[in-house]
Amino acid sequence: MVYYGKAVVVGCLAGNLVSAFVPITFVGTGSAGSSRLRGRSGALSMIFDYPAPGVRKDYPRPPLEDTSQNQREAAAFSQTFINMPRPSRPLKVAVIGAGLAGLSCAKYLSDAGHNPVVLEARDVLGGKVAAWQDKDGDWIETGLHIFFGAYPNVNQMFTELGIRDRLQWKSHSMIFAMPGQQTADGFQRFSRFDFPDLLPAPLNGLVAILLNNEMLTFPEKIQFGIGLIPAILFGQKYVEECDSLTVTEWMTKQGVPDRVNDEVFIAMAKALNFIDPDNLSMTVVLTALNRFLQETHGSKMAFLDGPPPTRLCQPMADHMIARGGELRMNQRISSILLNDDKTVRGLKMQDGSMVEADAYVSTMPVDVLKLMLPEEWRPIPYFEKLSGLTGVPVINIHLWFDRKLTTVDHLLFSRSPLLSVYADMSLTCKGYRDDDKSMLELVFAPAKDWIGRSDEDIIDATMGELYRLFPNELARDGSGAKLLKYAVVKTPLSVYEATAGREMYRPEQTSPIPNFFLAGCFTKQKYLASMEGATFSGKLAARALADAAIAGTIPLKEKESSAVAA
Repeated sequence: MVYYGKAVVVGCLAGNLVSAFVPITFVGTGSAGSSRLRGRSGALSMIFDYPAPGVRKDYPRPPLEDTSQNQREAAAFSQTFINMPRPSRPLKVAVIGAGLAGLSCAKYLSDAGHNPVVLEARDVLGGKVAAWQDKDGDWIETGLHIFFGAYPNVNQMFTELGIRDRLQWKSHSMIFAMPGQQTADGFQRFSRFDFPDLLPAPLNGLVAILLNNEMLTFPEKIQFGIGLIPAILFGQKYVEECDSLTVTEWMTKQGVPDRVNDEVFIAMAKALNFIDPDNLSMTVVLTALNRFLQETHGSKMAFLDGPPPTRLCQPMADHMIARGGELRMNQRISSILLNDDKTVRGLKMQDGSMVEADAYVSTMPVDVLKLMLPEEWRPIPYFEKLSGLTGVPVINIHLWFDRKLTTVDHLLFSRSPLLSVYADMSLTCKGYRDDDKSMLELVFAPAKDWIGRSDEDIIDATMGELYRLFPNELARDGSGAKLLKYAVVKTPLSVYEATAGREMYRPEQTSPIPNFFLAGCFTKQKYLASMEGATFSGKLAARALADAAIAGTIPLKEKESSAVAA
């Protein structure tokens, strides 16, 4: 209780610090529809810097290495692969899957002096961040991918590949749509949590929360703060213990008002794992809050300047190929073949060939991995517990309109029953820029009851929500902006569904099989189901394998072979 009192005092002091810089009043913002703070001196941009509605603006990369211990640790972790003694005989490692986990694993294995061979079943890189072009040349993405300051290993990857400039950083804000609410001139309203650049964490987060009174009242913030006291006092141990509770159960147990759930955490839960607070593990939310509030730039967001396969995944592949690695596309696995001692003998491919290596890393989604497990492995507890993990269905939607919609150069939490988050990619992404038309990319969640329905049904439901989000620009009678085309991307089993109690089922990257390792966001690591989680898991798997090679615990092939007749 004492710590909470100190937090409130610090928050009040932070509010006074803001006032010291500029007298503030809450006013409307026209077509933006958000609450802004404006100073009579015109010095507002010294504290809160964000563009007007419809204006595109990127920001400098935040000084992550100066403000985040996690970022510094990620850089040091990367350096360990460079510093490892060069192997007298580099291992040939078959890496199954060319998503972020597989490419990350291969990249760091090549840094350690080994020779990865990445086997991708499809003709496109990226896995869950895959994208492709339609007949018009427009890009269609598997999901709406946002990069956070709290993604240390992903940000380190951009640094190591020399492609930092491909991340387009946005204003340090979290923006929530207010469906059904309009400004005086009829446009959609938004509510902003703006993090002042002049303050470090957690003060910048406290100020952002305290100065937004549209979504939560001050008493509700106090009650939520009291509920968070155990997480503050008992740290990671408490966060992990909360995996037994859903977000809704935790809110009830801690006496947090239902409105906190309704106003904020329904949208956040769907954005974090595509499911509602009634099902999502509270560990997921507490992990995100910890990163966002403890790192000064943790909640700052960036968009990639184009499609992930070409702008991020290809440079990762090029890096490992330049160091002796190999990438094979359209290589789908038929079965995992074993030796008598249950170690992997090779991978039988659907084209009849077989790939043999010294070691193997699976980055297949957990549902595919469960189908591919050899019968001899299934009773082993390490593999048996995978039955507790299942992918969550996700639907990603692209809508092209014949004119610009009034929106914001940022990620937007929709707060609607069917939509999770969305962004006008013609505004936020340089590679998709269009000054005359809008292309909305939206995450439709939860998708469980919709994944089997027709694209037409899904688009009709989506448009029903957009009529509330854009009341002055979209009309049911067709008199407003017109939908030119759409694309619906269904992923029946995406990232693992982080329901309460899932943590105990997540495996470590090192398996009981000496020459078989796992990576993927479902494996054990502290960043959960995310791009950071996938990238970090690949890095952890590479380190485990490289250490095993040094220790001599991986049974080596007498001679290398690439692909031979089965």
